Amino acid sequence: MLSEVRSRLTDVTARGLAEAVGRAVGDGALPPGSRLPPVRRVAAELQMSPTTVSAAWQLLRRSGTIQTDGRRGTVVASSRADGPGRYRAALRRRSGFTLDLSTGVPDPRLLPALPAPTGLPAAPTSYLDEPVLPELAALLSDRWPYAFERLAVFDGAMDAIDHVASSLLRLGDRAVVENPCFPPLLDLLESLGVQAVAAGTDEHGMIPDALRTALASRPTAVFLQPRALNPTGASWSPSRAASLAAVLAEAPHVRAVEDDSAGDVSSAPLHSLGSYLPRQTIHVRSFSKSHGPDLRLAAVSGPAAVLDPILERRLLGQGWTSRLLQHLLLILLTDPASVTAVASARDEYARRRHLIEAALGDAGVAVPAGDGLNLWLPVADEQAALIALASNGIGAAAGRAFTIGPGRPHLRVTVGLIATGHATVAAHLAAAARVPALSVTR
Repeated sequence: MLSEVRSRLTDVTARGLAEAVGRAVGDGALPPGSRLPPVRRVAAELQMSPTTVSAAWQLLRRSGTIQTDGRRGTVVASSRADGPGRYRAALRRRSGFTLDLSTGVPDPRLLPALPAPTGLPAAPTSYLDEPVLPELAALLSDRWPYAFERLAVFDGAMDAIDHVASSLLRLGDRAVVENPCFPPLLDLLESLGVQAVAAGTDEHGMIPDALRTALASRPTAVFLQPRALNPTGASWSPSRAASLAAVLAEAPHVRAVEDDSAGDVSSAPLHSLGSYLPRQTIHVRSFSKSHGPDLRLAAVSGPAAVLDPILERRLLGQGWTSRLLQHLLLILLTDPASVTAVASARDEYARRRHLIEAALGDAGVAVPAGDGLNLWLPVADEQAALIALASNGIGAAAGRAFTIGPGRPHLRVTVGLIATGHATVAAHLAAAARVPALSVTR
């Protein structure tokens, strides 16, 4: 093990040692679960002080490269990037960061204030009341991007997508996904025994020709994000939405599941395939990033043939999503102060992202202009970049969990959480992006 580290060690500092171990992990020379020798043995064999080795180990823990595993001691962490657990790998709990940009969560300071409980109207109390609050249904219908047959409310976007995917897909089916895409979707498809078929993306989202190629595999569904694609920030233009719809129209048996996860904090206009293909489209609108993750609310539209069986089956379990929470969402969507707060958050997220994009461009790191909370940072080496950022107290998410197959390494950076010091943070991001992976001859 130490010979693999020694061959990659070019800088006898804590950061240099951490980068050498990170490269060995990234190259596969130290597979997940590999046990690391005690600090004093490493120090003696590499002729470094125990203090330096301990500091390197701390950097590796903070970057998520190694972890303590009970009696086994310190081991290489399992990335689990090719199966269930991608999301856990991307968001492995870390500590010690001054600025943790790995999470993808909204800034709590930009969420609208919740009304006092005494201000909530009395919610319906009967099991027989409508599952969707009529006033909320009317409001959402007025604001929806297309006319739909059915509307439902679920406990968050992933709850909705779980219900839809479980209803549409069977063991052995195929589903087209963006590459890169949101890791929990890949985990969900894996758990259902569904093969994910990757379709490439660019600054405008899924590429129509890539979708056409993927449709040759005869998938049952395609999952897309119309704006603020997590992790890249890409959003559809009107022409991109029309082109994707034209491709899907050639496969009328394929359902399109749209995940508008950024919702009201997205600065990009919403273009939906439902405007072209309402009988093929299931549209999911999340309110977590705009109004609060703990609301656990998402609205879903779709054809009756798709949603009715899901809602019937749901009656055997939860039945409906809390109407009390629906009342709360209705207030947040109509209260002038809440509306202003969400609009201000939308502008602030756009400002923060623009400042980082511009500073990265000035530093020679080109990233496409995007939308939403996250930025897809190209790097020379993921592990080395994570360690470089950790040495400056910054956390980020490894890109492998978001992708299918080989590709250029990236980090997902939640730039929506960078409230101040944008130039300094961007300088650290640019420096980390350039940390090279060493080529080792064996």
